[in-house]
Amino acid sequence: MRILLALVLVVLGGGVAQASGEPDVTRGPCAYTKTPDEPASRPVRLPSDPRHTPDRGKVDVLLKTNQGRIPLKLDRAAGPCTVQSFLHLLDKGFYDRTTCHRLTAYPTLKVLQCGDPTGTGEGGPGYKYKDELPTNLPPAPNDPTGTRRIYPRGTLAMANAGPDTNGSQFFLVQSDSTLRPNYTVFGSIGEEGLRTLDKIAATGIKPTAEDPAPVDGSPLKPVDIKDAKRGC
Repeated sequence: MRILLALVLVVLGGGVAQASGEPDVTRGPCAYTKTPDEPASRPVRLPSDPRHTPDRGKVDVLLKTNQGRIPLKLDRAAGPCTVQSFLHLLDKGFYDRTTCHRLTAYPTLKVLQCGDPTGTGEGGPGYKYKDELPTNLPPAPNDPTGTRRIYPRGTLAMANAGPDTNGSQFFLVQSDSTLRPNYTVFGSIGEEGLRTLDKIAATGIKPTAEDPAPVDGSPLKPVDIKDAKRGC
């Protein structure tokens, strides 16, 4: 599973191969790179990679889910390559009809993770790209290592499986969460979206035979992104 804390390695399988005739790596500054061993869960080409990546302005995005609307505001300045990739996938319908596969309820980590068309946590777009890590997150209190930061409630960030392995999966921060600053922040969640996240979090996590009261797993009530598009 592609997860926030890099507890396991990602091994993708069973996807659809990338379209032929493309370079393995784009020539622009983002250097989107094909991952043949981790093929796309849905067919999609590499994003465009112009000589200058747009790095100003914000873009409104709306996730329409079966649990409610989640408006997002993407910040090009915070993550130019990330926003460019996210909009590419959005415009190609990559996120439509997908399931948010992971909900966490740890005291220091409360997020909803989405962006995998397989709904397993192992799917992606068949390419990866570099981190654009935040430098202005507040330090976590009572952290003896001094390495952890607060990802505030309302943060939109990329999930990954290690350095420079960003793909399509992202997470929505429902409550202030403590993490190492290893995850690209590229936008924020609107108030309506936070209300939707609160409702999802209140419903809880699906129990399993091994764990009847999990704090990490699939949402008890499925959270399906029916449509993802620009605008609000």
